[in-house]
Amino acid sequence: MSPEFGSTAAIFPIDDETLKYLRLTGRSDQQVALVEAYAKAQGLWLDPQAEPDFSEKLELDLSTVVPSIAGPKRPQDRIVLANAAEQFKTDVLNYVDVVDEAGKESFPASDSPAVTPNGAPSNPVTVTAPDGSTYEIDHGAVTVAAITSCTNTSNPYVMVAAALVAKKAVEKGLTRKPWVKTTLAPGSKVVTDYFDKAGLTPYLDKVGFNLVGYGCTTCIGNSGPLPEEVS
Repeated sequence: MSPEFGSTAAIFPIDDETLKYLRLTGRSDQQVALVEAYAKAQGLWLDPQAEPDFSEKLELDLSTVVPSIAGPKRPQDRIVLANAAEQFKTDVLNYVDVVDEAGKESFPASDSPAVTPNGAPSNPVTVTAPDGSTYEIDHGAVTVAAITSCTNTSNPYVMVAAALVAKKAVEKGLTRKPWVKTTLAPGSKVVTDYFDKAGLTPYLDKVGFNLVGYGCTTCIGNSGPLPEEVS
């Protein structure tokens, strides 16, 4: 996924880890041996002694890497996760007219604007769901949650971890908020296969992460419409 780290191309030579992945995802010994032989014959096999010839080299100190999120619109708008709450207070002002909202709720004009205790603009709205139940949502409410994996890199460790979180949630009686649209979109059927074999699929279904398809969905904006009462 080169665009996710800002490049137009990425080169990862084939090595033993590649073969391990092929075995893990059910390829036959014959096919794995063929991949290894072909890669070595074509010069595609990783040779630790061979230094690639690049026009420019960049070094990254991994100790400086911190969890980050992107948004509110563009993937290149990186926000350090630890700063997300404060950044939200700033970014939300691009979408909310605090003065107008405060005017609806306060009089005279000297009254405090409508804000939450943490200083973010607030304008809670009561929503009625199709089943007649009601709830309140406010600025910044998370309305889409998805468990996904890249089309060709269905990492079993993180996918199983997500399913185990769902299992724990069910066991503790937790569920999703009614305004959150939840989906499960693995990169391949391999994922749903090991979910089924591990007995984890029912827990994902229970908390609302039902299978919607395989491949790119929410990550590229293909989450589908929000419930009408939420949007």
